[in-house]
Amino acid sequence: MVLQTSLSASPQQQATGKATIPPLENGDRLTRHEFERRYEAMPHIKKAELIEGVVYMSSPVRARRHGEPHGHIITWLGVYSAATPGVMLCDNATVRLDLENEPQPDALLRLDPSVGGQSRISDDDYIEGATELIVEIAASTASYDLHDKLRVYRRNGVQEYLVWKVNDKQLNWFRLREGEYVQLEADANGVIRSEMFPGLALAVSALLEGDLAQVLGVVQAGLATTEHADFVNRLSGS
Repeated sequence: MVLQTSLSASPQQQATGKATIPPLENGDRLTRHEFERRYEAMPHIKKAELIEGVVYMSSPVRARRHGEPHGHIITWLGVYSAATPGVMLCDNATVRLDLENEPQPDALLRLDPSVGGQSRISDDDYIEGATELIVEIAASTASYDLHDKLRVYRRNGVQEYLVWKVNDKQLNWFRLREGEYVQLEADANGVIRSEMFPGLALAVSALLEGDLAQVLGVVQAGLATTEHADFVNRLSGS
């Protein structure tokens, strides 16, 4: 991005051709352009988001409350994406949704526009537009992931939204239908299956209890189904 000298720059700043970029602060109300300008000027900040024009900056990441759950989600989605050509998995990638919203989801899956995907990769390597699946790891039901973010994702057309409330040991998987999110329910075996990504199956209780081996066994079983094989064929044009 090209940074321009502020009209309110001091004489000394104008003389050197440089403007001081204000720091990014939690709670700032900014345009998306200004948010990106400040964020890029502070490379030591690893995660900041713009939600409904308000800046949210994460606290240090705790191991069991976020780090390990995040690792399990990425491993689960990684197994699926590795077996599904045409599906991109991103970890903490910034997404430009609209002029007031630029989240940085914990994980996402997207399809390329050439195979029906909603989002694109910009010339400066950001995701633009709603991806097909977004996953957020939240502390509890009080998190903005289940309130402001949910409304933003729904309005912008994110097709599936999964929220893992770690402290509450609960998981919500929403599917967009007719402009509203409805919750996908687990089957008799406690497994939820994606409607956007055939073969993407999640053993909910196993995930909540930290049994990654069972989580991976269930998704591998999903990858062996005819539904997943047909999906891969569609993506490859076969």
